[in-house]
Amino acid sequence: MQLSLTKKIIVVTGGAKGIGLGICNVLANEDAIPFIVGRNEDDNLKAVNEIKALGKEAFQVEADLTKPEDCKKAIEAVIKQCGRIDGLVNNAGVNDGVGLENGNYEDFAASLHKNLVHYYLMAQHALPYLIESKGAIVNIGSKTAETGQGGTSAYAASNGGRNALTREWAVELLKYRIRVNAVIVAECFTPLYETWINTFENRDEKLASITQNIPLENRMTTAEEIANMVVFLLSERSSHTTGQIIYVDGGYTHLDRSI
Repeated sequence: MQLSLTKKIIVVTGGAKGIGLGICNVLANEDAIPFIVGRNEDDNLKAVNEIKALGKEAFQVEADLTKPEDCKKAIEAVIKQCGRIDGLVNNAGVNDGVGLENGNYEDFAASLHKNLVHYYLMAQHALPYLIESKGAIVNIGSKTAETGQGGTSAYAASNGGRNALTREWAVELLKYRIRVNAVIVAECFTPLYETWINTFENRDEKLASITQNIPLENRMTTAEEIANMVVFLLSERSSHTTGQIIYVDGGYTHLDRSI
């Protein structure tokens, strides 16, 4: 399907690794231009160079999105380099395990900045340019907002906030024809996920116990499968879709796992 994204400038936070990199690769394959925003310049440049090696375009800016001033700086860098923004993918974040029993105020507040506050700030700073382009926003979220996980209050709260902001912005931005949707991830084998699974002594057994509960094909969702949905939602092929929270998870969140 031709998604008509050629030369569109799409800002992707956390675009250098995992799901973010998958999104950037699919964007590049559609001849869009991903602009990676990430805190590690070496990782950013590695991803950009891999995309350029395929004859595609990509850019990057180093930014620590837990710092409000860096969110503003990142959008300014995109405009200085490209002059426009056609889409924003809020993706950066980490399940940092700040729970009710093991956390404190400082850790909880810091986690909200890692996982939620920059979603708001990036959208706010990008908004004037998205109004000009009638662009789209896609927020990446986690099943933890709906299922809970245990021991991760701040991350779950952040993801609940992401879902709420998706619906709120979809309403607020109707007048500008800016569409806002969310893609929810359950079990996807990213580098961060691999780091977590490797903490278990019986790593393979733990992984098998998870995948056997994923209804569709008993396997992890791939980053590319998530990216395909994200890129579709950024494109005009989804021109009448807004305010939707879409689960790309093999049925993990909502289907009966006993099947």
